[in-house]
Amino acid sequence: MHQHATRLTEGPSDLMTLSRESWRIFQIMAEFVEGFERLSNISPAVTLFGSARIPPGHKYYQLAEDIGRELSEAGFAVISGGGPGLMEAANKGAFNGPSPSIGLNIHLPHEQDTNGYQDISMSFKHFFARKVMFVKNASAYVALPGGFGTLDELAEIITLIQTGKSRQIPIILVGSEFWSGLLAWFKNILLEKFHTISPQDLELITLVDDAKAVVDIIFAHYEFRSFEPSAQERDMLLHL
Repeated sequence: MHQHATRLTEGPSDLMTLSRESWRIFQIMAEFVEGFERLSNISPAVTLFGSARIPPGHKYYQLAEDIGRELSEAGFAVISGGGPGLMEAANKGAFNGPSPSIGLNIHLPHEQDTNGYQDISMSFKHFFARKVMFVKNASAYVALPGGFGTLDELAEIITLIQTGKSRQIPIILVGSEFWSGLLAWFKNILLEKFHTISPQDLELITLVDDAKAVVDIIFAHYEFRSFEPSAQERDMLLHL
């Protein structure tokens, strides 16, 4: 039975849609270019994640502020998502120290005003462009208690390191009461029951409860190597 191919024609609305999509590509490119240029000299840096909903006065707000200050005093620029809550706390701690405090904010419909503790502040429309900036410039990742956004960023960096798409850097979870259940699920379900990860994957993650331990773990990781990526690692980061 012979079938006739249907000719596809473009009407005015199709052309307008194509034009909008083409301009969107340039918007995405602009976010990458600005990010690469403004953060090119920020090194070493540590990226911190945590909930926008945990307010000042909470114990984790104070802990995030202490971590930001400890990192800044140790010579690390501090990069956060630029919003309120624990992001604000981390930026605040860094802002009161000698190293740069950086916020990479994201446009969201209902929340995330930029906090006021930033030496460098950028705003993104696209999550994936922002994620590249978090990873590309980080010598370590620190995740405090948070929601889906924090879990998303945590899964992203673990996956990038696990698959060899990013250099191996410390991934530090802060808060045993918050993260212990997830780590137990990783071990008991993902590793031992379903074998969907390998034992060495769990070794990528360290769990701590105080600010000084965060800095100690980072320095221990880099004791015999530079904070700067090697030539091979630089090439790796070009293909995130």
